[in-house]
Amino acid sequence: MSNWIDSGGNEPRLCSVRPTNCETQRRRIGRPTRWQSAASLACALALIALIAPLGRARDRGQFVNTSTELKAWFDGLRSGKGPCCSDADGSAISDSDWESKDGHYRVRIPRLGYVIEGREQELVWVDVPEEAVISEPNRVGRTMVWPIYGYMGVTIRCFMPGSMT
Repeated sequence: MSNWIDSGGNEPRLCSVRPTNCETQRRRIGRPTRWQSAASLACALALIALIAPLGRARDRGQFVNTSTELKAWFDGLRSGKGPCCSDADGSAISDSDWESKDGHYRVRIPRLGYVIEGREQELVWVDVPEEAVISEPNRVGRTMVWPIYGYMGVTIRCFMPGSMT
């Protein structure tokens, strides 16, 4: 039997025999120090600042056959729901994909705004809100629609009936 009281009784003892340094114990191995983190952040920001001027907007040819006046007209199109943006954002639809009844329009457009596994999208009929109809004359002659795809489904931001004659 050992002398429990002579060995220190119930006083707290270190689990390790070797002495430890509190600072070393608190810091995890492999974790960078504060100045190393700040230096890496500064390097990353400097790289971004150097590379940013190289990424410029460019014309990918979508307006090659469009005159500057027609492009400016598209950019200025507005409906009661706001700006339509441009020709690149809208879609031309065929005569069989839109109809008018009692002064209201509806269009047949893809249910989703993206392609799934290369298959064609299911087309759905969507009612065009009154405020989405563009009231000015159609300069391009073709029927165009600017759909908005969201989590609630598809809505129409702008609609321009063909030739308006």
